[in-house]
Amino acid sequence: MTTRERFVRTLTGRPVDRVPFMKVFGGTNAVKPQWEEEYPGIGECIDELLGFEGVYRGWDRTLVNMDASNLDPVEVYEDSDEKQVRRRGDGTVEVISRVGDYNRHDIDWPIKSLADWERYRDRHMQADDPSRFPDNWAEMVDVYRTRDWPLQLTHRGVYGFARNRMGDENLAYAFYDRPELVHTMMEDYTTMAIELWEVQCRDVQFDLIECWEDMAYNSGSLISPATFREFMTPQYRRIAQFACDHDIPIILVDSDGYIEDLTELMLEGGVTALYPYEVQCGNDVARVLERYPTVGCVGGLDKQVMAQGREAIDAEMDRARRLIEMGRFIPGPDHFVLSDVSFANYRYFMESLREVCMTTTLGNG
Repeated sequence: MTTRERFVRTLTGRPVDRVPFMKVFGGTNAVKPQWEEEYPGIGECIDELLGFEGVYRGWDRTLVNMDASNLDPVEVYEDSDEKQVRRRGDGTVEVISRVGDYNRHDIDWPIKSLADWERYRDRHMQADDPSRFPDNWAEMVDVYRTRDWPLQLTHRGVYGFARNRMGDENLAYAFYDRPELVHTMMEDYTTMAIELWEVQCRDVQFDLIECWEDMAYNSGSLISPATFREFMTPQYRRIAQFACDHDIPIILVDSDGYIEDLTELMLEGGVTALYPYEVQCGNDVARVLERYPTVGCVGGLDKQVMAQGREAIDAEMDRARRLIEMGRFIPGPDHFVLSDVSFANYRYFMESLREVCMTTTLGNG
């Protein structure tokens, strides 16, 4: 079987010879700065060295711009050795830290009213903007048509897109004070996404739609079930209908935080798989798979064991094997590692996980 077949069959509960061995977090040849200092050139070959299957995270995405386009020049407000404060081309103001593991956060947002959104939409969110497609799209189509790895259509999130234009706190108030604004933003963005997906699907058969949400913290969702169902479920049902119409088997949602309770809401809307089920937030993939037997799970392994040494890593590998045996699970760290992880420990974790993936029999089928 190909990596593409293993990915789809595992997450949809169909018989498969084994699960794929995927990076899940970090992107192509991702390394920590200290690894590169210790092993110069490792950032050019780590994926091949460790034997990751697939491309990018294991599955890839097209380079069609699903975010704002027609941007203004970046304006720098402050620049020092520690940080840079700048206004991005869509009006968002961000702080970029030059130290530590957490590199950036936003401090001001462009959307505060329906009029703001309408101006923003008309300027930056037009599906027919030709710059959204890369110049080499035709060449990439040839690659996509012969691939043996999974490929996604991208949605920047029903909640996620709105939060990145308003900020979490402002959006929380807007659900109650300006519901028309929130409904309009979520619907308009999903409409644009679907229009762009239609164009891509004329050329390529896709394996999944991935939606980025990041809508939970360590105690659960940032919004209530009632708010989810009123504002988000209608858009997810549109996404699910598109997937059905175009034979796309997986709708995958990416959200950090405690997402076990969100799982049921996502399944109601037509989502079929979620990740990364962060362990430090209390997520337990075994509990999820038992409670929701039709959901696919990706990630779910505690990245922090890599800072604790081989004994802790070995224990996590035992857990990974048991989870794989339950079916519909592709293992991987529940996020990319922090700077307290040595390359030696990262390598040991990944080489151990590769052996687990290659030798564990699934419960699927």
